[in-house]
Amino acid sequence: MKTIYLILIILIFSRFVEAQNTTNKDLRVGAYFTEDEGAEKLVELRKKYQTKDEWLARAEIIKQGILKGAELVPFPERNALNPRYTKERKYDGYSVKNVAIESLPGVFVTGSLYLPENANKIMPGILSAHGHWSKSEDYGRYRADAQNRCASLARMGAVVFSYDMVGYGEMKDLGWEHKHPKAFKQQLWNSIRALDFLLTLDNIDTERVAVTGASGGGTQTFMLTAVDDRIKVSVPVVMVSAHFFGGCICESGMQVHKSKNHETNNVEIAAVASPRPLLLVSDGDDWTKNTPTVEFPHLQYIYSLMGVKNRVEYVHLPNDKHGYEFSKRKAVYPFLAKYLDLDISVIQDENGIINENGNVIESYTEMKVFSSSNPIPDYAILTNDDVKW
Repeated sequence: MKTIYLILIILIFSRFVEAQNTTNKDLRVGAYFTEDEGAEKLVELRKKYQTKDEWLARAEIIKQGILKGAELVPFPERNALNPRYTKERKYDGYSVKNVAIESLPGVFVTGSLYLPENANKIMPGILSAHGHWSKSEDYGRYRADAQNRCASLARMGAVVFSYDMVGYGEMKDLGWEHKHPKAFKQQLWNSIRALDFLLTLDNIDTERVAVTGASGGGTQTFMLTAVDDRIKVSVPVVMVSAHFFGGCICESGMQVHKSKNHETNNVEIAAVASPRPLLLVSDGDDWTKNTPTVEFPHLQYIYSLMGVKNRVEYVHLPNDKHGYEFSKRKAVYPFLAKYLDLDISVIQDENGIINENGNVIESYTEMKVFSSSNPIPDYAILTNDDVKW
């Protein structure tokens, strides 16, 4: 059933790709290249940077290409975030409270903040981005996989902020659309402001800050890492591909991959993380199936130029499908524990086997910020087109 669902997603993306590429030839959408063409492109690109300095120059071009393509040069003024919290719910080893921040005046980004049981010491911070799972009963940051990874990481000692994509969750309830021409711009800015919020919290170690997400959340992960050096560890899951550019308008609907001044792909964008630690998690059933032979060698080449070859890793699960299920989370936890100095033993049994026993999966209603008892302010912006940049 999951395979059929993935095929339907790819077909929908393909039709969307045709429409986008017809209207703007500079967009790189979906499976823009064949697998062979994507691999050949990496061989061609490698010739452009043979030294550390050449890669650093290339990385800056890529970063500016993303920001200019997203119409975020210059940045909007950073307004007060004005966080609004709900009551804290306490569980075994962690707690959760919902929060909304204003990424722009009146633009409320909703999410849940996961806190370790002992939040009185210096702690790492992690942003959790979600992808395009859109069934109302299995949806966004409310999915069990998203809640499990946030709860597990909080129990391990991290503060985790899990936030809604544009037009998802409470933003959708308000009237925001996800497939909007400026979704990439708004989404990247929301990620930057989510990071701003995380870094305003008490006891956050600014040198131990990570971001992770799968699918569309993987795109958010490597895009944010590329444009914001405050991210110190990057873990994009089932997304980095030489031939696939992201099938949703929120990933590739603006000229972030190609303009008159630059052309790149998601492998290079992920590599902008260097020399910061980077982990790719891939599977055998989607566009990341060639990671061991195509994408990872290119990333390792770039990390070698930077003198930190061992800071890029990959875990390939050839029998897995597209997602952030337990098999993938088990691969991510040790990597984040290593680079963020987390206590992985709290999610291991007496034999050292990772488990997520004790995590509580909350309902959509429990995870909402706004309600009749906590209404959204009357100045809230309710649609994408009402934003004043």
